[in-house]
Amino acid sequence: MARLLQDPSKFHPSEWDTANKMQYASTESQKARSECMIAESWRLVDEIEKTTQKTQSDVNKKIEQRREEIKFWKQELDNKLEQIVHETEVLLTFKNRLERALESCKEPLVIAQKCLLYRQRRVGIDSVHDEVEQELVKEAEVLQRIIALLEHTLEQTNEQIRRNRSAKYNLEMDLKDKFTALTIDDYCASLTNDAPDIIYADNAMRLEGNFVSPEDWIDFSNINVEKADKQRNNSLALRALIDGILSQSANDMRKQCEMVNIAFRNRVKEVKDAKHKLETLLAMVMDETASQEKNIAALKKAIADKEGPVKVAQTRLEARNHRPNVELCYDTVHSSLINEVQEITKNIQRQDALAQAETELKRLSRRQLSLEEEIKVKENTLYIDEVLCMQMRESVYINNF
Repeated sequence: MARLLQDPSKFHPSEWDTANKMQYASTESQKARSECMIAESWRLVDEIEKTTQKTQSDVNKKIEQRREEIKFWKQELDNKLEQIVHETEVLLTFKNRLERALESCKEPLVIAQKCLLYRQRRVGIDSVHDEVEQELVKEAEVLQRIIALLEHTLEQTNEQIRRNRSAKYNLEMDLKDKFTALTIDDYCASLTNDAPDIIYADNAMRLEGNFVSPEDWIDFSNINVEKADKQRNNSLALRALIDGILSQSANDMRKQCEMVNIAFRNRVKEVKDAKHKLETLLAMVMDETASQEKNIAALKKAIADKEGPVKVAQTRLEARNHRPNVELCYDTVHSSLINEVQEITKNIQRQDALAQAETELKRLSRRQLSLEEEIKVKENTLYIDEVLCMQMRESVYINNF
C-alpha cells in the first residue's frame, strides 16, 4: 500500500501547482509580448501609412511641380516658335522684294547696254566719248554693282531662312517631346491608389535609356530658345540691312538714270544747235556759190566782149603799118591804137581773176559737200540719241523696291 502512494510516475501536488503557475506566468508573458507586438505593429502600420502618404504626397507635389516646369518651358517654346515662324514669313516677303528688285534691274541694264551699242553707229567727229557715253557707262556699272549686291544679299537671305527653319524644327521637336512628357505626367498625376489601371511593374526601377540630369534638361530647351532668339535677331538685322540696300539701290538707279537722261537732252540740244549752225552755213555757202557762178559768167562775158575791139584796133594798126614813105608817121592815132591794143590785151590777159573765181567756186563746192556730209552726220547722231535711245529710255521707270 505504501508503494502505491509513492509511485514515482506521480507528481506531487506542489509540482502540479507550480506547473500551473508557470503556465499562467508563461501565458501572461506571451500575451504581454503579443500585445506589445500588436501595439508595435499598429504603430508601424500607422508610421508606414503616414510615411507612404507623405512620400506619395511629396511625389504628387513634385509631379505637379514638374508639370508646371514643363508647361513653363512649353509656353516659352511656343512663344519662340510663334516668333520665329512670324519672322520667317516676314523675311520671305523681303526675299520676294529682293527677287523683284533683281528682275527690275535687268531691263534698265539691257537698255543702257543697247544705248551704248547704238551710239557706236555714230560716224565722223560725232563718234566722241561725250558726257552721255560717260554717264551710260557709269549707269551700266551702277546697275551691275547693284545686281551683284542684290544677288549676294539674296544668298544671305536664303541662308538666314534656312537657319530660321532649322531653329523652328528644333523648337517643334522639343515641343513635341514636351507635349508627350506633359501628357505622361498628366496621366501620372491622375492616378490614385484605387485607380483601375494601376499595376505592379517590377522592371520600372531599372534605369534604362539615356537619362539626363534636370540641369541638362533645362539647358537643352534653353539652348533651343537662345538659338531661336539669335536667329530671330539675325533675321531682324538682315531685314533692316535689306531695307537699306533696296532703298539705296532704287535711289542710286533713279539718280543715275536721271543723270543719263539729262546728258542725253543736253547732247541732243547741242547737236541740234550744231546742225542748225551748219545748215545756216550751208545756206550761206550755197548763196555764195550762186554769186560766184554769176561772177564767173560775168567775167567770161567781159572777156568775150573784148574780142571785137581788140580785133578792130589790131586791124587798124596793121593797115596803118602799110602807109608809104613819110606817111608812116608815129602820130597820135598810132600811139592811141597801140595803147588801146595794149590795154585791151592786158585786160583780156587778166584771166587769173577768172581762174581764181573758178578755184573759189570749186572750194565752195567742196565746202558745200563737207557741210552736207556733216549735217548728215548730225542727223544720224540725232536719230540714234533722240529716236533710238531716248524713246527706248522712256520705258524705264524705277519704283521703290
